[in-house]
Amino acid sequence: MLLGVFGGLGLFIYGMSLMSKGMQKAAGDKLRKMIEMLTYNRYIAVLTGVIVTALVQSSSTTSVMVVGFVNAGLMTLNQAMGTILGARIGTTITAQIIAFNIASAALPIIGLGVILFLFVKRRTYRNIGQALLGFGILFLGLSIMGGNLNQLGDNPAFVNMLAAFGHNRLLGVLTGALFTAIIQSSSATVGVIIVLAGEGILDLDAALALTLGACAGTSVTALLASIGTNLAARRAAMAHVLFSILGSLMLIGFLDYVAVFARLLSTELPRQIALGQTLMAVVTTLSFLPLISFFARLVKIIIPGEDISSIRMGSQYLDRRLLPTPSIALGAAKKEIQRMAGLAVEMVDNALDMLFADKLNMLAIVEGKEEVMDELESDITVYLAELSHQSISAAQGRDLASLFHAINDLERIGDHALNIAQLCDQRAERRLVFSDQAMEDIRRMYAEVKDIMTKAVTAFAGGDRQLARQVMAADRKIDQMEKQLRESHICRINEGKCFPPSGVVFLDIIANLERIGDHSTNIAQAVLGEL
Repeated sequence: MLLGVFGGLGLFIYGMSLMSKGMQKAAGDKLRKMIEMLTYNRYIAVLTGVIVTALVQSSSTTSVMVVGFVNAGLMTLNQAMGTILGARIGTTITAQIIAFNIASAALPIIGLGVILFLFVKRRTYRNIGQALLGFGILFLGLSIMGGNLNQLGDNPAFVNMLAAFGHNRLLGVLTGALFTAIIQSSSATVGVIIVLAGEGILDLDAALALTLGACAGTSVTALLASIGTNLAARRAAMAHVLFSILGSLMLIGFLDYVAVFARLLSTELPRQIALGQTLMAVVTTLSFLPLISFFARLVKIIIPGEDISSIRMGSQYLDRRLLPTPSIALGAAKKEIQRMAGLAVEMVDNALDMLFADKLNMLAIVEGKEEVMDELESDITVYLAELSHQSISAAQGRDLASLFHAINDLERIGDHALNIAQLCDQRAERRLVFSDQAMEDIRRMYAEVKDIMTKAVTAFAGGDRQLARQVMAADRKIDQMEKQLRESHICRINEGKCFPPSGVVFLDIIANLERIGDHSTNIAQAVLGEL
């Protein structure tokens, strides 16, 4: 009997995981767009939490994602708290589905899911098939659990123990929280509760106490996910714990009213439990929503420290917790690459300041930024390589290839900026003089390269294909300019107007500028998908 219960529970949890992954893949970029939609408006954050959790069918998954977003700098603490509150409502949809008790349809649903998942080529339908397969396995697991738990109804000791949870609600809440903390899924706990109730072993009062505890126990997942994260992410996880504990303490004295409400809406015990869970989640969210700013201050007191906003050597937005959600992981990688692009533009500006503004101290700054660029290239490459092993769509595969090309070209732009800085330092050290015409030529070429580089970075950030085409057209102009300036300078050297050693440095500078233009064009080609 116990083996049957554990086997059924295992199938239930596996089915829920399979369904969650399938729905995440089917949602694809919609998840990323929902996160991008987040603003400081707490109501939108709550709505996003509801929708995302309803899509992935797991508040624990949403919690881990939220901690990852905050750690990656994609979400603020206030946004995270609103999303966590929304997830409390979104996760109740799982219980509403379970309460339908469609175990008889489990096998046909599994069959349909297998057909779509294994035999249909279109990825969207395969993802839907995976979700259906998980959905069917979930109900099959519930059916197996129910068949085995039914035998426990004849055990007076077991029945009396469960009945005690209705009389001693604190014990019921603690038991539900502990069980959920162990199996890391409040939905699985509620699923077991509904099965027990459906078999007549558990009454509504005890079921609601256990369900309230399950909602509290799920915060352990967020705490575990926050280990090793930054300060803001740890605070987001602590906010989740506070919402869970305080919400449970607030509602434990009102479970009688929750039971009355549930009985008014349904006569079926499984549905009453699902409705009770939804009501408790809604009440908790509405109670805490106006207090988000207070909770933000409270978690800062509980977890003190100063946020560090200065540029660090390593990545700021990459987080391995996001990898199971490829669309969002791609967004984080792209944001990191945009940061890398900003550094590349700064390096070129800093290098030319050594020539035009005699800021020779810029060499050390450029060298420091080059070290950051090298580390970013390594971090992003490893991250994208790990992401490539996830189950990604064809479109995401193309995006991944474009990002690989972009980081390589940005790193090369950084190398050429360092070359220019070293050439300017060499010019100053050897006291080489450029003619006014040579300085003007470099200034003109730098302006063209700066324009094409800025446009390429902007096109990459926004996926602007029209701007990318402008970059492609401008590249030919830079190639022609480099050739013309090279020929003109050689003529000046032959005419004795320029000193040969100065001429060598001049030619190397414009050659590096031309190469920066080439790599900017490569980035534009990646936007157009031509690489």
